Amino acid sequence: MSTDATPSTVLPSATPGKASPENLTGSQSVVRTLELLGVTDVFGLPGGAILPIYDAIMDSSKIRHILVRHEQGGGHAAEGYAVASNKVGVAMATSGPGATNLVTAIMDAHMDSVPVVFITGQVFSTLMGTDAFQEADIVGITMPITKHSFLVKSVEEIPATIAAAYHIAGTGRPGPVLVDITKDAQQNTAPFVWPPKVDLPGYRPITKAHGKQVLAAAQLLAEAKKPVLYVGGGVIRSRASQELLELAEATGAPVVTTLTARGAFPDTHKQHLGMPGMHGTVPAVLSLQEADLLVSLGARFDDRVTGNTALFAPNAKIVHVDVDPAEISKIRVADVPIVGDAKDVIVDLTAAYQDATRSGKPELVEWWTYLNGLREEFPLGYTPTTDGLLAPQYVIQRIGELTGPEGVYTAGVGQHQMWAAQFIKYERPNSWLNSGGAGTMGYSVPAAMGAKVAQPDRTVWAIDGDGCFQMTNQELATCTINDIPIKVAIINNSSLGMVRQWQTLFYDGRYSNTDLNTGHDTVRVPDFVKLAEAYGALGIRVTKEEEVDAAIKLALETNDRPVVIDFVVSADAMVWPMVPQGVSNSYVQYARDHSPSFGGE
Repeated sequence: MSTDATPSTVLPSATPGKASPENLTGSQSVVRTLELLGVTDVFGLPGGAILPIYDAIMDSSKIRHILVRHEQGGGHAAEGYAVASNKVGVAMATSGPGATNLVTAIMDAHMDSVPVVFITGQVFSTLMGTDAFQEADIVGITMPITKHSFLVKSVEEIPATIAAAYHIAGTGRPGPVLVDITKDAQQNTAPFVWPPKVDLPGYRPITKAHGKQVLAAAQLLAEAKKPVLYVGGGVIRSRASQELLELAEATGAPVVTTLTARGAFPDTHKQHLGMPGMHGTVPAVLSLQEADLLVSLGARFDDRVTGNTALFAPNAKIVHVDVDPAEISKIRVADVPIVGDAKDVIVDLTAAYQDATRSGKPELVEWWTYLNGLREEFPLGYTPTTDGLLAPQYVIQRIGELTGPEGVYTAGVGQHQMWAAQFIKYERPNSWLNSGGAGTMGYSVPAAMGAKVAQPDRTVWAIDGDGCFQMTNQELATCTINDIPIKVAIINNSSLGMVRQWQTLFYDGRYSNTDLNTGHDTVRVPDFVKLAEAYGALGIRVTKEEEVDAAIKLALETNDRPVVIDFVVSADAMVWPMVPQGVSNSYVQYARDHSPSFGGE
């Protein structure tokens, strides 16, 4: 949707040769500003309060507007575009319910630090506060879940406000910014001044870290006997994967990548232990728990990683690197806090570590012997199903193997999300998109749509659950009409799988309201194959293991329309390993000692 965001407020020049500013309506000013910022794609849905902007966008030859079927879908599509491309996404909606339908996507972008500018229409400024038709205080509603929210009542403010929003969204810790524009500001006329003066006196993101802090971190790394590089999604947002690889190989330390950092470090690299957390690998979980030093890079010590925070990594010193100072020591007190951009800090840390170890690097043989022993004893795996239905892990693994690392994979939320994080090998950044912090059902299909728009030459898979798919599947119509041929794999266990897993483990198998009736032989509500065909997509159903590869290959060969594969899988399959919520990660030590099959099912 735009050129890469930079930490600079320098704006491109307008068309040369204009003797005096051109008079534009506010709506024309919005479109012209987006064009000058380099925006090429916008997702949205019109309504009365934003109609002037939609009229103006018809005259643009530079911006492709993609009409979604629901505003939430437009928001997730803008997120998918942003994550797949490292650009700033743009989504639009009208006032009232149009704007509030964006709130879930805004929250999702906020939790996962995704740069998106959300533009909403607002009622006439003279009507604000009167409960006018489709009036909602969207600025107030979104204030806690945006980096900033702007209300524009004057046509003259539009260029500078949108330019500021774009800058804020893509710099520092990326995130969503809302621009709410009243209808009279869209309709009124004023000289279009470009470049505008963007003055943000309170916004000064820190990118370069304090040198003494970097030296202190390097010294701890040089002395550690059990170090771990704990890598979060900030490394991907910072585009620091190559720098991370250089740091890891310089130090020889093991690397773990969180759910939002999958692909930041190659899965096949010998130093990678996998994903930590509630459903992480045994080596990744125990490496954090037993480390004497954690170097946290763009991670925030999320509860899904730490378990019981008070008992997390009790013997470890903490180096915490984050571009957002509010994250430092928020959950775990840092021994060496470093505020700065992950890419810049990692470069400096690598150099400082090499200086600190000129006389010899620390000996990590004993640490690696222990970790490699865990790898051998507890490989990630699963057991065949006993009900004759497909093993979901096998299906997802084959999607990854047949598509390869150059593909892009999105997921909804739940069991299929964890299996996709576990059983697909991610070798590059921006290849794995999912809703991490917010856990938003319905994210996958529209995010895949946005990713395909951003990366049209890549194969894009939406790996979805039958529950998640039913929340936003209407965007298949958007894909068909706009020639966006995504592939959708529905992991259909006829239930809300992760909730059912918790009911199995913690509620004595009392399956309250988790059966969706989507996979029964006699009743399929809905029939996903027929639904796909109704949307103009290719619909395929797979019920046997020997059919899996052929269906995936057919999907990979079909690029003239979307493809939906209904994989009918066992409802009894569970995500393992699992650290129950609220307990210590040392639970893994107990579980591995008491369960021979802890690494699988």
